[in-house]
Order: sequence, then structure tokens, then C-alpha cells
Amino acid sequence: MLVLVAPAANAAAPRAAPAAGCGAARGAVTGSLGTLVTRHGIPGAAAEATEPGCGRWTAARGVADLGSGRPMSAGDRLRIGSITKTFTATVVVQLAAEGRLGLDDPVERHLPGLIRGNGYDGRTITVRGLLQHTSGLPDYTESLGRRPVGEWRFRHFEPRELIAAALKMPRPDRKWHYATTNALLAGLVVEKVTGRSVETEVTRRIIEPLGLRDTYWPGDTTGIRGPHSHSYFPDPERRGAGRAGPGQQGRQRLHGPPLADGTAWNTTFGGAGGALISTPADVNRFYRGLFGGTLVPARRLAEMRRTVPADPRRLWPGARYGLGLIASPLSCGGAWWGHSGTVPGGHRALGAITPDGRSLALALTKVPDTDRAEAAFRAVVDRAFCAGSRTHQPKETP
Repeated sequence: MLVLVAPAANAAAPRAAPAAGCGAARGAVTGSLGTLVTRHGIPGAAAEATEPGCGRWTAARGVADLGSGRPMSAGDRLRIGSITKTFTATVVVQLAAEGRLGLDDPVERHLPGLIRGNGYDGRTITVRGLLQHTSGLPDYTESLGRRPVGEWRFRHFEPRELIAAALKMPRPDRKWHYATTNALLAGLVVEKVTGRSVETEVTRRIIEPLGLRDTYWPGDTTGIRGPHSHSYFPDPERRGAGRAGPGQQGRQRLHGPPLADGTAWNTTFGGAGGALISTPADVNRFYRGLFGGTLVPARRLAEMRRTVPADPRRLWPGARYGLGLIASPLSCGGAWWGHSGTVPGGHRALGAITPDGRSLALALTKVPDTDRAEAAFRAVVDRAFCAGSRTHQPKETP
């Protein structure tokens, strides 16, 4: 929808590969994106990467719009889902650095009486627990997802309404439990401490200073402004309708069941945990800013990088979770840091950065619907960072 200490953010990193080897990562990523499209039925896939000594490059395969056949582009906007959680966590950590809240404050101190009942108690949950998903709270999106899409796709949700729904759910069976409920609560903490909405604080503290011109909060607007990819999800009304015939486009495809266009959606259901719209380039710029020391002091970034094991049922094997950050192992050693995101309408996104400053952001127009397809999606990151004869990452324990 996860206690050892990570090395300091400014730990020594291997020297970047020479420019002569710059094509290896691009070739590996381009091939991997092609596999997602041709073998796993993703209509469109794109990537934007930056490499020290190599600069910026993009790759794309498939189409951004099944109806028109417009080619996929890494410059298209998309819904980035839970990557929003890193933005929200960064603002909370900034407030902690300013002395306006403590990461170990009980949530009750900032949101008195909100988390009470059914065995849940805000006096025993800390702000850190919200950002690290160790609060023990359930995920309201599971309850929402069991309802017919038509009941909630276009309606407005208030954070407190969704939190109240979560508190009626059974307690998770593990200490680490990925839940967007935590991010909504973190957003309300930001609002209480600053007197401004979390959307306003993210915009003025992150989006505007970093010049993220394609990143914004859509609010109740169901469309996406500017050039964007469409997103698709299995059409619940047309399951079993069969394959598309020659020359047919639109809501049908050659792989799997027919698809519905899920681009138009009211994402207030995700709020501080999943509502942002962005581009791969802006996602890369955000993580470079965070890990480059622009957004939080080094000591606070080190706190964000202190991780606990994630439940592989909620993320994936080997993943660990810090404060709004995922750490995931690389086959060539070390780990990438960042976050992934999913929205029910079909966009799937991921932003990743390595200790030596390489970054990669991915965009899909459909959520992978098998374990093998999801593994192929994550493998794009591994191939980008471990391609060719590139020097191995430093060994670190996230």
C-alpha cells in the first residue's frame, strides 16, 4: 500500500561510471519497458533518469491513450499515488527540524480525541509511527476498495471521514502495516501545527522552491491538466468480453480482459497519502532535492532513512521502510531509496535514487495485475542501477 540504522545521507558513494558506459542503463531500461508492454499487457510505460556524468535521458514504450494511439511520453503527467507520502513526510520532518513538533510526540497532543475507540488510542501512537507505518492502524482503502467503484469514484472525501472508517476496522495482525490512514493523520498534524492545509504546506515548502512545474494537488477536479497519459483498469462490466479484433482500439486490448479508462477520478480519497499529480522529471527532481540536502538538514534526513522491515505482503520481499521512504535492495549491492505509488484508476509510479546521485522515475498507464508483472516493473529499477559494468553500490544496511 516496513531497527537498523541506515548510513548517513552523505556517506561515501562510488564514483559514477564514465560517459562511455552511459548507454547501458538506457538500453536496459528501454528493453524492460518493452517487456512490460508486450509481455505483461501494460498499454504504456515511460522512464526519466539522471546519471552523474551522463545527464538526463528518457525512454518510453507503448501508448499514452488507447483511443487515439498517441505514443507514451516521459513528459506526460500522471497520478503518482503514494509517492505523495514522501512529500507529506518531508513537511512533517521539516516542522520537527524547526522545533514546531516532535517526531515522538503522541498524536493525541496534536489531534486530541481523534484516535479513540475499538482498541485504538492516539495517546500511544507517535508522529514517527504514522510516518513509518508502525502505528498499528488499519488501512481505510481496503474497506473502500470493496465497494463498487461507481459508488465512490467521483465523490469528495474528507480526511476525518476516512479515518473514522479505518477506526471501525479490525486491528492489523502485524506491527508494521502500510496504511494510507497514517498519511491522512500526518496531514492533519501539519494542518494543526501550521494553521494551513497540508496541500498548502507541500506547495510552498517543496513544489514551489524546487520548481516542480508539473506537480500539483487536483482537489475535487477529476481530470488532469495539460499533457498526460490516460490510465486503465480492468472493466468490471465487460469481464470475459474477449480479445480485441484486428484494428480495434479504445477499451479493448490484446492482453487480458477489456479495460476501462480510469483517468478521470476524484482523488480526495487519497489526500495527503496519494492525491498528487506529477511527471517523472518532477519526481526525480523532488528526490534529488530531498537527498541532496535542499529540503531537510542532514541529521533529519538520516532519521528519515532509519528503517524497519516491511511486511512483504504489503510491499515486496527485502523492502524496508523509514519515514515516508522505502529502501529496496539492488542485485549489485546496496539499495535504492524512494517510493512507489498506485491509484485505482490505473496509474502506477515509482521514484528511486541511489547514494551516488543516480535517479529514476517510472510511469505506467495500468497497474500490473500479476506478481510476475509487478516484479518486472520493479526490475526496471534494478536494471537501470545495475546495468553493464557499473561499479557496485556501497554495501549498506537500510
